[in-house]
Amino acid sequence: MTTLKISDGLVKDDVLVVGLVSTNAKGGIAIETGDLAIDSKTLLASLVEMGATGAADEIVKLPGGPARMIVFTGLGKKAQTYGHETLRRAAGAAARALAGTTNATFALPTKDLASVAAVAEGAVLGAYVFHEFKGTTKAEHKAALKGATIFSKGLNKSDCNAVVTRTKIIGKYTHLVRDLINTPPSHLTPDTFTKKFLLAVKNAGGAKQGLKTTIWDEKQLKSQGFGGIIGVGQGSANPPRLLHISYTPKTKSVKRYALVGKGITFDTGGLNLKPGLGMEAMKYDMSGAAAVCAATLAIAELGLPIAIECWAPMAENMPSDSATRPSDIITIFGGKTVEVLNPDAEGRLVLADGLMKAQSSKNKLDGIIDVATLTGAQVIALGTLTGAVMTNNQEFSQEFLKASKDAGEQFWPMPLPVELRATLDSPVADLANIGDKNGGMLVAGLFLKEFVSDDLPWLHLDIAGPANNQGKSHGYTPVGGTGIALRSIVRLVEQA
Repeated sequence: MTTLKISDGLVKDDVLVVGLVSTNAKGGIAIETGDLAIDSKTLLASLVEMGATGAADEIVKLPGGPARMIVFTGLGKKAQTYGHETLRRAAGAAARALAGTTNATFALPTKDLASVAAVAEGAVLGAYVFHEFKGTTKAEHKAALKGATIFSKGLNKSDCNAVVTRTKIIGKYTHLVRDLINTPPSHLTPDTFTKKFLLAVKNAGGAKQGLKTTIWDEKQLKSQGFGGIIGVGQGSANPPRLLHISYTPKTKSVKRYALVGKGITFDTGGLNLKPGLGMEAMKYDMSGAAAVCAATLAIAELGLPIAIECWAPMAENMPSDSATRPSDIITIFGGKTVEVLNPDAEGRLVLADGLMKAQSSKNKLDGIIDVATLTGAQVIALGTLTGAVMTNNQEFSQEFLKASKDAGEQFWPMPLPVELRATLDSPVADLANIGDKNGGMLVAGLFLKEFVSDDLPWLHLDIAGPANNQGKSHGYTPVGGTGIALRSIVRLVEQA
């Protein structure tokens, strides 16, 4: 991963990144360099000739000046102060454009420590590539930016060290989530997913860091009544798993949260087989599990005084002679029965097991959050950049929405209309796994609500749209896995 430092000394790197803004509707532009003074007159003339606008995501490279090359990254309209997400995205866009570069100094308009942290985070998040499965062409692809220096004056050294430490942790685990999402299902099964996190826990410090792991295999899942996970995974040659990662802080914990993530390593739809077109993207259906597991490790490495119980129900949803059939009835952990009308509505089944198991602990929870690429309806409702938040506790939801805004991740609150609950009724089981297709995202949320105690603050995050970027890269977001939800969860815990 990219090395990072904050400095107010001489610019020694061959590449300098500065901001570019529009100043009026007639095409005027200006250079923003924060605390670094440069002679911009000649540079501006060249930029005007090149048609530069300063628009967000715009990158212009020019030779010369105080470095071998200056990279101008668009900040949008000129302002007295630039938002943290604007700085984060601008730094990320520059870092993406600098793949193959050894080191670069980022001199952007940072007014305070939080602005510096945003630039640092954007640079680290933008400096990401995934070349693990390139073969004979691997040498043709550029490596991610190797080192980033954030230029800013007047900051306390200990504050800078804290920013660097936090940014490295956030970057490391966001990259891990992205790597897992981008890994093909031939190499990422429920079993290999759990083993990757066993190694990640070990590398994070293991028991010394307050971390502990437990894994249930298919025999234990079946004997202990995890009907959702077994029902989804029984059609695959790759058996299901349940991964539990607990974090106990060294100091007395202020609160205890449970995190539950949907971990479908590949989703064919089961016997409700999906169309072939687009099915290749279903390797990302474990994004929720990756996000909550990685967030737990990030929280542990940051040493935050909040206890975490993380649950990742893992399965591969495949069609076979042993797969769950439409109209089969399964029993969720805890005893509630579900008529499976559609085996392609499988994520809610494994999450139901995870939610029930998370609440069975003797440790009192202050909140529970599930994260899932759950419904295509989420994408229809909110598009590919914004995740959905559903809840039984508005105060908890508002806390999360504030955290997500601070983190730079887009989420939007959605209702859970009680009128739709009746569509989940089943004549032969406690409930069915699908209801009215209109408002399908909300119906899925109502299904999960059935497995959460009314008095336990709960958030359901549907990240079906923003978890996997199938369009063009932008800001610090690459094509493929994005890692959404990790930063918001960490920020929520920091707020708590």
